[in-house]
Amino acid sequence: MRNIKLFDTNSHKFILLNESEPGEEDGIRSNQYLVMHDDAGVLLDPGGFGVMPRVLSEMLHYLAPSQIKGIFLSHQDPDIVGGLSTWLEVSSCPVYVSRIWMRFLPHYGLKDMSRFIGVPDQGMDWTPAPGLDLRILPAHFLHSEGQINVYDPVSRIIFTGDIGAAMMPMDKDDAFVDDFASHLPFIEGFHRRYMCSNKAIRCWLDTIAGLDIDMIAPQHGPVYRGAAVRDFLDWLRDLQCGIDLMQSGGRFPQQFL
Repeated sequence: MRNIKLFDTNSHKFILLNESEPGEEDGIRSNQYLVMHDDAGVLLDPGGFGVMPRVLSEMLHYLAPSQIKGIFLSHQDPDIVGGLSTWLEVSSCPVYVSRIWMRFLPHYGLKDMSRFIGVPDQGMDWTPAPGLDLRILPAHFLHSEGQINVYDPVSRIIFTGDIGAAMMPMDKDDAFVDDFASHLPFIEGFHRRYMCSNKAIRCWLDTIAGLDIDMIAPQHGPVYRGAAVRDFLDWLRDLQCGIDLMQSGGRFPQQFL
């Protein structure tokens, strides 16, 4: 369990609301975030069904469900969407997801899609409430064909979904990455296998190139801060991954499976 204020002023907060326990997500811990300004907020990747009660409990320290003005889904995986039907019951806000997943989400048993907003491929400016002037940015083919990110210019934090995600061992519980070199073993295999290609990575790096970024907040694992932000982005720029690694027989090296 977390509840760490990554950024906190009198009016604006970016909070790592919860980190699921390893057993809840089949050994993969996931992060759920809250961004708030004054008395309104948005949830980023609210999580699977099993974590919903604790995420709600942590959120109630800050806001009531009626004060949530938007739910953001970085992509379509069950560790993001699995608890959504319950969130739709306790809140009345819209849900933002890449437009390509609008036809996919009803397979989670979501029968009423009237509250869903399909984000265009180029991303969009997102102001769910006064003071929450966020940007939704494309991160396509970086784990998901329709992955999208959120950048908060006030906190200078970018929520990156599975970009930067770490597969941490059970005995490590770091909240932040400060030393990128020591963190590399926990991200390298995942990124080489689950990111589509270096070309897709460079498209994303071009997209975020003009942003002031103090922290990178992924969906899995600790948050990058300080020098680790630039070290991670520099490492990613030259990463060979996905189809870059495929051999003539269409197989990946065994260490990345």
